[in-house]
Amino acid sequence: MIPDLGKYAADVLSAYAVALLLLVGLVVLSVRQAAKARAALTQAEQQDKT
Repeated sequence: MIPDLGKYAADVLSAYAVALLLLVGLVVLSVRQAAKARAALTQAEQQDKT
């Protein structure tokens, strides 16, 4: 199923691995930032009610 990449196999596969790691990192950072923003918004709403 994997195409024959010849002598470039290591380069191509490492590029895919780096790209995948960067994408996962961006998703993790985005989820963390969203949770932080949600917590800040909840806290601001609680302070506004008092």
